[in-house]
Amino acid sequence: MRVAIYPGTFDPVTNGHLDVIERAINLFDQVVIAVAVDNNKKTLFNLDERMELMHAVTGDMKNVVVESFDGLTVDFCRKKGAVAIIRGLRAVSDFDYEFQMALMNRKLDREVDTVFLMTDQKYSYISSSIIKQIAQLGGCIKGLVPEEVARALMIKFAGNGY
Repeated sequence: MRVAIYPGTFDPVTNGHLDVIERAINLFDQVVIAVAVDNNKKTLFNLDERMELMHAVTGDMKNVVVESFDGLTVDFCRKKGAVAIIRGLRAVSDFDYEFQMALMNRKLDREVDTVFLMTDQKYSYISSSIIKQIAQLGGCIKGLVPEEVARALMIKFAGNGY
């Protein structure tokens, strides 16, 4: 079975993330969505909330597993028997950082390849950071995140007029 890992903070999961997941499913027998426990980012949603949201929005997807992980992605890949790391690209600006990470992961484990998937053009400007900022300021995020995520953001920012 060809397993791929799609790692990230997913704070929160966006429609761009889901687009990448849906296309990764077509390339691999199983896609493990690896929600990072702590990757030096201050998250809005705690790990349990991020896991719950990811389960909610991927529950109907076949061959998708959601797990949390801590440490190096390549170590998690070894543990899961994965052959690839999935990384989504939105724009050329993402490529430099992602390319460096792919090369470092390749140095750490030559058995794991990185597969870059371009998100659909309609999601190319979406990032979790921008979504949080728009939601916090009361802007419309309809069509940018799943309904479950929009509701969770509304609850988080309820005191800010959202």
